Amino acid sequence: MAFRKGALLHIIFLCFTFISWELEVEGVPNYRDALAKSILFFEGQRSGRLPEGQQITWRSDSGLSDGSLAHVDLTGGYHDAGDNLKFNFPMSFTTTMLSWSTLEYGKKMGPQLQSARTAIRWATDYLLKCATATSGRLYVGVGDPSADHKCWERPEDMDTVRSVYSVSPSNPGSDVAGETAAALAAASMVFRKVDPVYSKLLLKTAKNVMQFAIQYRGSYSDSLGSAVCPYYCSYSGYKDELLWGAAWLYRATSDTSYMNFIRNLGANDATDIFSWDNKYAGAYVLLARRFLVEKNQAFQPFIQKSEDFICKILPNSPDSSTQYTPGGLMYKLSASNLQYVTSITYLLTTYSKYMATAKYSFNCGNLLVTSKTIRSLAKRQVDYILGENPLKMSYMVGYGTNFPRRVHHRGSSLPSQTIHPQNFGCEGGFQPFFYTANPNPNILTGAIVGGPNQNDFFPDDRTDYSHSEPATYINAAIVGPLAYFAGSK
Repeated sequence: MAFRKGALLHIIFLCFTFISWELEVEGVPNYRDALAKSILFFEGQRSGRLPEGQQITWRSDSGLSDGSLAHVDLTGGYHDAGDNLKFNFPMSFTTTMLSWSTLEYGKKMGPQLQSARTAIRWATDYLLKCATATSGRLYVGVGDPSADHKCWERPEDMDTVRSVYSVSPSNPGSDVAGETAAALAAASMVFRKVDPVYSKLLLKTAKNVMQFAIQYRGSYSDSLGSAVCPYYCSYSGYKDELLWGAAWLYRATSDTSYMNFIRNLGANDATDIFSWDNKYAGAYVLLARRFLVEKNQAFQPFIQKSEDFICKILPNSPDSSTQYTPGGLMYKLSASNLQYVTSITYLLTTYSKYMATAKYSFNCGNLLVTSKTIRSLAKRQVDYILGENPLKMSYMVGYGTNFPRRVHHRGSSLPSQTIHPQNFGCEGGFQPFFYTANPNPNILTGAIVGGPNQNDFFPDDRTDYSHSEPATYINAAIVGPLAYFAGSK
């Protein structure tokens, strides 16, 4: 009996559908889905008056009087992690990484490109306020960390003191100012074509903040003490932020004064990490782009710096100083390890991209390193996070079926105002919600948590913040790699 052509095509279609379903359930990552969710996460971290179209609907307006103690408007921006504080040091790094991701991988983002721009602008609108509200002063945080951490309450219910912190010529903060300048400069390029007026404002402000960082040198940890330490101390000093800020302003402007500043700065530390605190490796890769992509010989020294960093990361390199779990996850530090995994993975995919453009390879001792070598390691890290690991668990909330359910996050762990209109009060959320073994009532879609331990074990325990707390800077760094792999399929 002969099949009609249409029936045959239908059977072929069903077969392919079945095969693709089989692949999906066996854990082949859906990078496009993960990319969309990684950006959606930022809606759950919003502070301020929420816009129409807010998709994470269990959140409501919060922090509407932020800045009032200093008689300025500091509403908006993001809560950095699972608490209700706004720390500008990690928030600015988050913004820089979202912007870099969009600059490098925007063409692969598809419909998520506009979502990425929206996430960036939510931060830059706030950072502009911080940089321009008072002449000669940069606001760098809102909320008393000691008071906030004694409470377990929704952002919408905050009744803790919203202290305002700033740096100035007499209390400098070159680290937080350098990172703020980097964020504004990087974002200015994101908006250059789609909103030129906004882009010019971002770049003008970035230049002013960078000048402040250079002219009044000092660490904000020294100036602000317990307001930022031990939470977001600048452990690596401020030279890396001066390098990072100048590198971004040079990319945004091609003004040689920034390159001359970099040459004379003496910021050339060797490193095997990249994070909201330590920017050396990121700056080296950013500057190496000028050599690999634009063939500018003056930037060759940054090639060696970038390669020294990568040789410390690759597991088979004779210079490797990086541990890996039995399941293959990069393991740097016990607290919130995935923040280092996502940030380093971003540099791996991006340097791999530059190498492929230049048809370039290098050696770590006798190990030949090609763009595919680095890309393969980056993919392994992304795939691990999305569920290809010994526990078969996705460490992105809401991705797949097996993901963290007891996330250390106030808004996610407490019933929303729609369900429970009454205020819980400072300590009201602890006993019934923080200490329970029940799953969080609200899904913080797209959030990547701190991750498993060195043995690939994850307790999924809300009280274990070092493994179960999400953070904006964890997510911001994986947006680029997800877009890269989504666009490479």
